[in-house]
Amino acid sequence: MDVTTPATGPWLIVGLGNPGPEYGMNRHNVGFMVADLLAERIGGKFKRAGKAQAQVLEGRIGPAGPASRRVIVAKPMSYMNLSGGPVNALKDFYKVPVANVVAVHDELDIDYGTLRLKLGGGDNGHNGLKSMSKAMGPDYHRVRFGIGRPPGRMQVADFVLKDFSSTERKELDWFVDRAADAVECLVIEGLERAQSTYNS
Repeated sequence: MDVTTPATGPWLIVGLGNPGPEYGMNRHNVGFMVADLLAERIGGKFKRAGKAQAQVLEGRIGPAGPASRRVIVAKPMSYMNLSGGPVNALKDFYKVPVANVVAVHDELDIDYGTLRLKLGGGDNGHNGLKSMSKAMGPDYHRVRFGIGRPPGRMQVADFVLKDFSSTERKELDWFVDRAADAVECLVIEGLERAQSTYNS
């Protein structure tokens, strides 16, 4: 597939995170935050997706008419390490090509708030991506939201499951908004345009 041109068919936008209010503001849940904002923009509410163990919202993004894209925004409810099963079930149910799946997730190796978009690749130790790639292969899009590395000797698992700091939260809404913009650009205009605009 020419990655500069959006693929045909519906798009499945997956925000990765853990269900439950205790995880809500964790760094690991930034994918859920972006999915929630996209749902707000579309103007609907998430609903339980039957046997898929996920919350989903169907709608369209982009300008009215043929340029708009049908999207399914999803939040797996299986916990991060088991995201692949629900995502693969939704992909099959909605008949979404793997190349039209977009995972929005936290990324340790990028500075806080920085975005990187790409198609395919490894999981870089991210358990949500590892589960998705095991379930359906690695050839899906990723919108990587930088959270930076843990300070000092803090363990990675502890760091990602902690809430964003008070300093980080001052800019978090702006960064989440920008990530949602990047997802929309990817779906509507293609990877190359989205990378040139949002990769920093």
